[in-house]
Amino acid sequence: MMKTHRNRILYFLIVLIAAAFCGCSRYTPPSEPYQAEEYHASDGFDAGEPDAGQDGVSDEARAAREQFDAFTARIFCESLAKDPMSLHFTLQNPESFGIAAQDMHFPSISHEQLLEDARENEALLQELLSFDPSLLSSGQLFTWQNLKDTLETEALSRGLELLYQPLSPVIGVQAQLPVLLAEYDFSDKQDVEDYLALLAQIDTYYAQLADYEKERHSAGLTPCDDAIDRILASCRDYLSSPESSFMAETFESRLNEVPDLTDAEREAYKKTNLNILQEHFVPAYANLSAALEALKGTGKGEQGLCHFENGKAYYEYLVASLTGTDSSVPELRQRIEKELGSNMAQIGLLMKNHPELSDSLNDFRFPVTDPVEILNHLREQIKSDFPGLDDSGFEVKHVPKALETSLSPAFFLIPPLDSNDTNVIYINDLLSGGDDLYTTLAHEGYPGHLYQSVYFNRKNPCPLQRLLVCDGYSEGWGLYCELYAYSFDNGNPEPLKQVVAQSAASIYGLYALLDIRINYDGWDLEQTTVFLKTYYGIEDTDVIEEIYHSLTDNPVNYLKYYTGFLEIRTLRDEAAKALGERYDVKAFHQFILDMEGAPFRVIKPYFQTWLSECGADRN
Repeated sequence: MMKTHRNRILYFLIVLIAAAFCGCSRYTPPSEPYQAEEYHASDGFDAGEPDAGQDGVSDEARAAREQFDAFTARIFCESLAKDPMSLHFTLQNPESFGIAAQDMHFPSISHEQLLEDARENEALLQELLSFDPSLLSSGQLFTWQNLKDTLETEALSRGLELLYQPLSPVIGVQAQLPVLLAEYDFSDKQDVEDYLALLAQIDTYYAQLADYEKERHSAGLTPCDDAIDRILASCRDYLSSPESSFMAETFESRLNEVPDLTDAEREAYKKTNLNILQEHFVPAYANLSAALEALKGTGKGEQGLCHFENGKAYYEYLVASLTGTDSSVPELRQRIEKELGSNMAQIGLLMKNHPELSDSLNDFRFPVTDPVEILNHLREQIKSDFPGLDDSGFEVKHVPKALETSLSPAFFLIPPLDSNDTNVIYINDLLSGGDDLYTTLAHEGYPGHLYQSVYFNRKNPCPLQRLLVCDGYSEGWGLYCELYAYSFDNGNPEPLKQVVAQSAASIYGLYALLDIRINYDGWDLEQTTVFLKTYYGIEDTDVIEEIYHSLTDNPVNYLKYYTGFLEIRTLRDEAAKALGERYDVKAFHQFILDMEGAPFRVIKPYFQTWLSECGADRN
């Protein structure tokens, strides 16, 4: 099975403006293990190129391809079998993939478990390297390269396991898990019982998280008191009375959709759910909070990751893993600084050539403001520059009031791999209002994550690709689409659209640069304050402290968005320059989408081949 720090629990299930990767994972063998021979390509995916098994393929290659299909199917099945909640969200019909019903449980987390994960990943890498890539089909070779890159990148974290931090104020387990539980779909009675069995174990799971934080404490990795206080604040949102909590409300609404339940059964389930919330869910947050309170006074002052022992090496690992870039951290810093300089230069030139912009900047508006209308408008706008895609349904939901202060502005829930059901986008009304909503929904909807997810699923890829998606690719695409949306037909003059887009891009670039400066170069709050005041005119100390905290709480989180965007934009610029009149932006977007979430280290050789096939002039 495969385990990575970047996808410990459910990272592939929820895509957030502020990201979601959390928890550690461990496979527990099911009572009736799947059999690899039960899994057929026709059941779940196109295993390789059409020529596999046809004339012209040697017996050796045919045998290797069959073995590789079985290998990837096994990894996919084992990786989901270890985590029944991930399985529920990833597959609508797991039995068609040869995965048996699971006893409900959360994954385990401890230092020893992380070490075991590393050993298993090393064994998996050796098994992968036993395949001769020259014998694989082109589709299989792509998967082979993605998996190799993932496992080799994970090896960079060997010996640094305790630097993994599953708790953080906005994107930590304690903040995100209830939202996923609230989205646990009930299609039948068994789903209800599985959910209740899982929910009843949340206090045990959180006790493991508390013990893990104690292990980190023993290694000198306790967060500072201010960081603990921010985590505690996110826990308080879940300590309300169960009867009035969104956990009870969403349970009842989902329960009402389950067919063939009697009124007596519904009432019994509601009562059981309330009892579990009272006896397990609320105590889970209370006990975790108490354990964190006990650690206060033992951490260092507020500072970036590099100030912890081996923190700089762990930051380098996170950059490699979460961004997918082939740039070193110093190289990446230089690229970002250059891009920020370009943003400022272009803004200055636009303002010089169009003096009227100084009076019209505050007049920038998007044509629609209702979420559903925005998504429909975006769906029409993308048709000229992005590959065609059959209509897919979507549903807009709103973050519960009680959670608005601790969740992201918006997020998209990825539907099951074998389902084309409605795609759900959550909107946080407190943080995502006004004109920002248009570009936020371009990021989360069209042509962002929703569009990307539907495109990916309809390609019918090898299922393992779903588990290998690089955050930098996914979130980079989301940010690329968010900024691209400024160019759509929105009723604003072209120069105004350009200056607003450049300004928005520079803000993301600033956060990415500070991420490196604080967590890799070691800038403290005072250095950050001087920089922001001197070069950006930011004087409000509360704003500066909020920026600083967001970056120390979540190293590389902002960087992965901007790096992914920068990699895609760099490839686009290279394609436009190399192809000249032959350049077609829609064809470029299709190429990026066809890369199925691969790290940019894997994408770049394919990009060079694509340029040649498009007739690029290399002189």
